[in-house]
Amino acid sequence: MNPAPRVLITGGGGGIGRAIARRLGADGFAITIHYHRNESAATKLTEQIRASGAAATTLAFDVGEGETVRARLEAEINAHGAYWGIVVNAGITADGLFAAMSPGDWRRVMRTDLDGFYNVVQPLIMPMVRLHAGGRIVVISSLAGQTGNPGQVNYSAAKAGLIGATKALAVELASRAITVNCVAPGLIETDMTRELALDELKARIPARRLGTPEEVAAVVGFLFSPGAAYLTRQVIGVNGGLL
Repeated sequence: MNPAPRVLITGGGGGIGRAIARRLGADGFAITIHYHRNESAATKLTEQIRASGAAATTLAFDVGEGETVRARLEAEINAHGAYWGIVVNAGITADGLFAAMSPGDWRRVMRTDLDGFYNVVQPLIMPMVRLHAGGRIVVISSLAGQTGNPGQVNYSAAKAGLIGATKALAVELASRAITVNCVAPGLIETDMTRELALDELKARIPARRLGTPEEVAAVVGFLFSPGAAYLTRQVIGVNGGLL
């Protein structure tokens, strides 16, 4: 019996990452849940996924520290084999009007949300190619990267950069049967949205509600399925009709 394909999910302990990890675990993948600071949440999630019958482990690093990330991932691959799939989900915000935005807030968001894509994905590409088994890369962008959000120039720029990187990488890897796609959530029920004026926001959404992490995870699950093997270089919005 062949081992389950390995999938790395960055930021796996957060709301959307947690839902994606559970979905892909239920779909039969061996999950590696990356975390930076929240070890307890990642450990608890790993135990839950194992209890459901799927394989799950954790891996800790700061996605913005390129040399550390490369060393940790190379050691992980040497010990356990290449990843067949990657979900780039780790991200942060540091909101504020651009005229008053500090250099630190700009760099911090770019370092995690955009540089993290390079730091994580680049070391994993050639091991994935050498599997000769195709593969899946799903990048979690945002509606902000498509439309821009006031007060989020840094976040919008980083998420737009992820869309461009996804589209270019998809072309490079298409002949290897490795698909690369973006999922761009709109307003989703997570810790990041609980402090917002939700009634006002819901009125702007054609669906008149926020989405759920599980609805985002369902789209990622489809992109990891055999039926999505010919779907690459796309940006799929999960936004209730906002775009």
